[in-house]
Amino acid sequence: MANMNTTFVLLLNLLYLLLITESISLEAVPSNSIAVNANVQKGLKDPFNRLSSWVGQDCCNWEGIGCNNQTSNVVGGSQYTPDQTNCLSGKLDSSLHNLKYLSYLNLSNINFEGVSFPYFLGSLKKLTYLDLSFTMFFGVVSPTLGNLTNLSYLNLIPSQFSGNTLSVSNIYWLTNLSSLYYLNLQNIDLSKAKTHWLQVVNILPSLSELYLSSCGLHHLPQTLPFVNFTSLSVLDLSNNGFNSSSIPPWLFNLIALINLKINYCDLKGPIPNIARASLCNLKNLDMSFNFIIGGPITEFIQALSGCGNNINRLEQLNLGSNQLSGVLPHSLGYFTQLRELHLTNNSFLGPIPSSIQHLSRLEILDLSYNLMNGTIPEFIGQLIELSTLDLFSNSWEGTMTETNFLNLKKLTWFSFSLTRNSLVFNSPSVKIRDCQLGPAFPTWLKTQKELLEISLVNSSISVKIPNWLWNLSSLHWKLDLSHKQLRGDLPKSLSFVWLDLSYNNLTGSLPLWPSGSYLSLRKNFLSGPLPINIFQRMKKLVTLDLAGNFLTGSIASLTIGPTNLWLVYLSNNLLSGNIPRHWRSMQNLEAIDLSQNNLLGNIPTSLCSLCTLNWLQLSYNNFSGDHFSTLQNCSSLYALDVGGNRFSGTFPKWIGEKLPSISKLRLQGNMLSGPILEQLCFLTHLHVLDLAHNNFSGSIPTCLGNLVGLKSLHMDLTAKGTQLEYYNQILLENSIDLSRNNLIGEILEVLTNLSLLITLNLLWNQLMEKIPENIVVLRNLEILDFSCNHLSGSIPPFMSSTF
Repeated sequence: MANMNTTFVLLLNLLYLLLITESISLEAVPSNSIAVNANVQKGLKDPFNRLSSWVGQDCCNWEGIGCNNQTSNVVGGSQYTPDQTNCLSGKLDSSLHNLKYLSYLNLSNINFEGVSFPYFLGSLKKLTYLDLSFTMFFGVVSPTLGNLTNLSYLNLIPSQFSGNTLSVSNIYWLTNLSSLYYLNLQNIDLSKAKTHWLQVVNILPSLSELYLSSCGLHHLPQTLPFVNFTSLSVLDLSNNGFNSSSIPPWLFNLIALINLKINYCDLKGPIPNIARASLCNLKNLDMSFNFIIGGPITEFIQALSGCGNNINRLEQLNLGSNQLSGVLPHSLGYFTQLRELHLTNNSFLGPIPSSIQHLSRLEILDLSYNLMNGTIPEFIGQLIELSTLDLFSNSWEGTMTETNFLNLKKLTWFSFSLTRNSLVFNSPSVKIRDCQLGPAFPTWLKTQKELLEISLVNSSISVKIPNWLWNLSSLHWKLDLSHKQLRGDLPKSLSFVWLDLSYNNLTGSLPLWPSGSYLSLRKNFLSGPLPINIFQRMKKLVTLDLAGNFLTGSIASLTIGPTNLWLVYLSNNLLSGNIPRHWRSMQNLEAIDLSQNNLLGNIPTSLCSLCTLNWLQLSYNNFSGDHFSTLQNCSSLYALDVGGNRFSGTFPKWIGEKLPSISKLRLQGNMLSGPILEQLCFLTHLHVLDLAHNNFSGSIPTCLGNLVGLKSLHMDLTAKGTQLEYYNQILLENSIDLSRNNLIGEILEVLTNLSLLITLNLLWNQLMEKIPENIVVLRNLEILDFSCNHLSGSIPPFMSSTF
């Protein structure tokens, strides 16, 4: 039986910790002799019965406990990984500080229910290993951790799902941890340490791995008097905004580096010169998404490749989404261990260098969104490990034949653009855009047996869709044939999950496809009635876009079933009748566009039962009266457009009071009258205001000059799919249109505060007085129309205007 000499409470805390961690090691923790049985489980949440073996008096027989064979002292907990996720939770009792000999403490992935960071851990001075990652602690990291002078491993990553944050007041306490080889402070707020963080970590001579991603750091020193952490093999500074700092040369003097991540760091300028063969241990380098790192890379690649073919270890190189330029250097071919090469979204020129053929281990080659040209060489087909080949959005020329791709048996993603094309290859995904591919469908598609996705956008195909394309047995995921001149009727049934045939010349009636999740047939020539059971028959629909066709019939009897629908676009058709009243079952619905139809009657209040509805367009129908007041409880709306109807009454006071998130408000083309109320100015997110073609009177409200949305680009929106395009349009519009009303008084000088205005239209009113002289400060204006008023003064000639 284990020797014991401490209290029962301490033993319970110890055993609890041994249970809920994957490994806790103790050195000679003596304990009192006491009968311990299943009562230790009381108060613990143990959904997977990990305490089931904890019965009897001899704790050395319990699962997860390790004892010394001679002394029977508890010396550790066995290391194992359970099949289930660690779902245990509870409190961390401060009596843990009595375990003075504890050397190994791992509490990772345990829900400590948002309690403050435990300060007493600083008393466990024997600790060499401390892992508190994903434990849902919050508050300030205790500087008493500096007392743990024996620590070699420290991991404090906070949970991403707790909603709580960890921060530090300073990190000078780290200077005491001279034995530290692993330090992970990812996602901890280090903004208060922004001026001294590098000075501190540079003091740690044994440091091998340093993770400071997403720490709110804004200062990256360009020089170091000396480099002390020469053993550093992993350095992750990603996702810190270093305020357009240059890349400091000392980063490339860390000759032991294996992994270096400085992506999403807001770095600028050219890549600094580095000594040839100085980074021969480097395996992974990620400098992507800095956007303003520029210049050629020839010297940099030559220096990295200076180790020679036999000892260069680079496996992943990511320089994507910057402003790098020039031709790709021949020296890329020296990285014979390279598995991933990401050079997307730069300004590289010229052809693919022939040396690429030596990269026999290459799995990902991404040259998309550059300015490259020339032919796609046949040797690409010899890179037999390729799974991703992305050559999209360049200026490739020539003809591609089957010899390019016959050996690429592992290819799962291929994307390119050419001027002429003849291609046969095995790939489950084909993406071709803006190519001279046509006018007929390439017959090589018939031979593909593993295709899951075809995307042929803007590919100059202008024929009837052949039956064999509908019948490709393997093609069941995605078909995108948008933006062409395709002809023909649609089949009665299809098995696609994602289908986009928008902007074509397809005819016939609308079929029902039960497997469909995304369906876009926008801008075709479909006719006939909209099936009233469309939502019943297509229960998997997430997006339905039928805008711009000739669909008819009443939608009042449309059967609304329980669906996962996000977006419904039925605008610009010939639909009639009332809006359906039964929407409550569609609680994921975010956007409805029924504009440009022949709808009439009341707008149902049930629309406001959709708590996620944020986009509603009902313009250019035949609604009348004061019926859109039924929308005053739609508090989540971002965009409301009821223009081009026959609504009457005064300006709706409730819009400003009950719809606080509105960014786009269009009431134009109705019969509204009376003054424009100052409640309008409660809409602090407003970017688009269109009240034109009504009978509004009175003066322009002074408070319009305080509209925050027209002074700032901030817009807190959540969007899915096509809806995001509309939100982007709002941010680009930034307009006020009060034209064709009966407004009087002056053009307010406060309107010149709206620095983001692109359109200001006040024509056909009864405005008087002088045009504000400082109208010139509105430098973003593209349309300025004051015509047909009674104004004096002049508009600067450089402003695009009408007067």
